[in-house]
Amino acid sequence: MADSDIPHPSSLLLPDEIHQAVKPGTALLRLETTRSREGLLDGAWWPRTRDIETELPALITALTGHLGPIERIGLDGTAWHNIPTRLVVDDQVVHLDSDPVGDDTVLITRGHNDHFALLVVPPDTTADAAREAMARAVRADNVTQAAQILIATTTECTGGGPTDPAVFPKP
Repeated sequence: MADSDIPHPSSLLLPDEIHQAVKPGTALLRLETTRSREGLLDGAWWPRTRDIETELPALITALTGHLGPIERIGLDGTAWHNIPTRLVVDDQVVHLDSDPVGDDTVLITRGHNDHFALLVVPPDTTADAAREAMARAVRADNVTQAAQILIATTTECTGGGPTDPAVFPKP
């Protein structure tokens, strides 16, 4: 087999242009692929805006396809614009709860006491930082909280650090 016939890891990744072409309302989602669910997070979601009625239907549709019917979604009420109490997606009613879970997390309830926690990558995150954050969130052995993943990946991918005023502004 010739070297050109072997797929290289970089050729398996989506090009950066795909992230620029993704319109609001398209779900960019990664889920943990193991059944163990030992990590702190079960997946990651990168919405394109903070408009919940634009972003959430695609997420619900994607999650329903992988997990089955979704009953409730818990979101940080301060991070999203105009959270309704429920949405109807694909003839399914999904109740929305404004919880103080943090703007970096969304809680998905599939059934009684069957919860999934997803990292929420902020819409304005760079493609490199978003990819890295999503990859860390879906690791089966992840024990890092969502906020720490976002801080670490944003700092690493932008070259920022403790002395970078963009990351740690002076008081």
